[in-house]
Amino acid sequence: MIPKTAPIAKKKSHIHEIHQHQRQDNYFWLRDDNRQSPEVLNYLKEENSYTQDQMLPLKELQQELYEEMVARQEPELESVPYFKKGFWYLSRFDEGKDYSVYCRYKGTMEAPEEVFLDCNQRADGHEYYQLGDLTLSPNSMLLAYSEDTVSRRQYRLRFKDLQTGRDLDDVIEDVSAVVWANDNKTIFYVKKHPETLLPYRVYRHQLGDDACDDVLVYEELDDTFYVNIYKTRSEQYLVICIDSTQTSECLLLDANQPEEQFVAFLPRQRDHEYSIDHFQNKFYIRTNNSGKNFALKTSTQPTQTDCNRWETLIEARDDTLLEGYELLNEWLIVEERYAGLPQLRQINHQTGESQTLCFNDPVYTVFSHYNPDPDTTKFRYQYTSFTTPSTVFELDLETGNTTLLKQSEVMGEFDSQHYQSERVWVVARDGIKVPVSLVYHKQHFNHQNSLLVYAYGSYGYSMDIGFSSANLSLLDRGFVYAVAHIRGGEELGRDWYEQGKLLKKQNTFNDFVDVSKSLVEQGYGDKNRVFAMGGSAGGLLMGAVINQAPEIYKGVIAAVPFVDVVSTMLDESIPLTTGEYDEWGNPNEKTYYEYMLSYSPYDQVSEQHYPNMLVTTGLHDSQVQYWEPAKWVAKLRDLKTDDNQLLLYTDMEAGHGGKSGRFKHFEDTAREFAFLVNLSG
Repeated sequence: MIPKTAPIAKKKSHIHEIHQHQRQDNYFWLRDDNRQSPEVLNYLKEENSYTQDQMLPLKELQQELYEEMVARQEPELESVPYFKKGFWYLSRFDEGKDYSVYCRYKGTMEAPEEVFLDCNQRADGHEYYQLGDLTLSPNSMLLAYSEDTVSRRQYRLRFKDLQTGRDLDDVIEDVSAVVWANDNKTIFYVKKHPETLLPYRVYRHQLGDDACDDVLVYEELDDTFYVNIYKTRSEQYLVICIDSTQTSECLLLDANQPEEQFVAFLPRQRDHEYSIDHFQNKFYIRTNNSGKNFALKTSTQPTQTDCNRWETLIEARDDTLLEGYELLNEWLIVEERYAGLPQLRQINHQTGESQTLCFNDPVYTVFSHYNPDPDTTKFRYQYTSFTTPSTVFELDLETGNTTLLKQSEVMGEFDSQHYQSERVWVVARDGIKVPVSLVYHKQHFNHQNSLLVYAYGSYGYSMDIGFSSANLSLLDRGFVYAVAHIRGGEELGRDWYEQGKLLKKQNTFNDFVDVSKSLVEQGYGDKNRVFAMGGSAGGLLMGAVINQAPEIYKGVIAAVPFVDVVSTMLDESIPLTTGEYDEWGNPNEKTYYEYMLSYSPYDQVSEQHYPNMLVTTGLHDSQVQYWEPAKWVAKLRDLKTDDNQLLLYTDMEAGHGGKSGRFKHFEDTAREFAFLVNLSG
């Protein structure tokens, strides 16, 4: 049944036992934490070679797709300039370059250009490069920046004197966040745990000192929490933000007194999520203490004992999720979500006058752009949809007039009028209505199209709709592209998320299957040409649905898929595990173990027909370890009863996000699209 050239992984018996239950794991040996085992690396290379051979007939198609995607990109790309503390700033991509160049101009855009960081130079000699933090000191003369050259999200922090152009000797390893105190010489940074990669410690560093002498100012001992640090809008306070899935705590420090101690704004309380900002002598608190969709409240006190005494600016509402806000001198800008769509609303501080921005697309994304100066009546926001490239507008908050500052250009013959987007609602098997966003090329739409359904459905992450020039390569070949906003996301508020997590996770999988079936019934796709795609936790979704409803899909792409759920959630040494007990459950408890086992893609592989599959991973992935998809493919190949393709591609240089650089990632996209287009013919 399986082509002779397909690699067959050895079986080496390994038994997992807990709750008086045993799980046979024949491919446990594929786990190598050091990523140096010749046996493991050779197996991954054999899989890559097999995938390359299987994809060889599609080489011309793959190259054609890649060239289309690259050709649509602007040769040179420049951000909208912004003004802050005496300088105009922008970033740009120079023609033929993969990475950003960061520049500034003193006083006016006509001043001489000062390039303060060229990521192309920084990336030279590295297969992978990712810029992390990029933070200027309060006087704008010192730069702190962090870099990852391995793709495990382990960043090295460096500093540069912008007056002299000299790189400082200070170098700090494994940093996840950094912020300056107001003295222009003290920085605070978050350090990651060397094994679990959890951000768990905050240190104080003074420029010129040895990093070994840095002062530990906070350590989080509960490994279900993540630590971050930032500066408030007023620039008066530094905030250590400590979050788990369901609980928050913030610690404050006067940014002018860096050697003092951080103090709790409000001590953590189970199931109370809050975040804070400070502006005009007032603390703004986004909190769920009075409703799960969050309210916005205020207080003038830097330490709190009773959150019931906070003043309410915006009540928590059942039908509207409060996602964020922006503080200006005269206006409050609120980011909300209603009926599955994001909204921007302006509120006058003095009069309470409120106005919501309106848009014409049936599905879209809108959010606050960078607005560094609070002393303005102009507000920048970014808008995009399936048919509208990313666009930056400036809104005059007093007159309501909107100015287009920049729209991304699609090179070639793109015409947005050729494409149609829609929002439909699908009734799931339990009667719940699930929103779905669709786009297709009008001239190619004939109710017998190839249909690609994409979803994520975890962590309360909303799948916002944006323009993708790469997706045009599918739409122009007759595909209908659908995003299913299934439970587990937060498109319809906090309850939508809670209905797709823990012991209700099966709702996520049911929604996806029901959406796929319904879209065919409604004429959006040919039942014999339905495809599915998801990555990371969306890869878990792919693994679950092909075990539960494999007959629906002709092909599936699972990118960096989280598929060995039970084993991972039982191993506290793996990054993210302990911090996600509130998302998936803790399998050390029997109830969660049994429920998790019931849908775990790796554990539930069985002798049945499976769709054609392309599975991708990165050897250095820190979020979903490479051995999860490797083990999954090995087990699928052993048990599946069909002749369909099963391909595993491991990027030996990359991690969770795939290839770095402006153009390199199109190589991965072209491979995936070639796989789909070939099957759709």
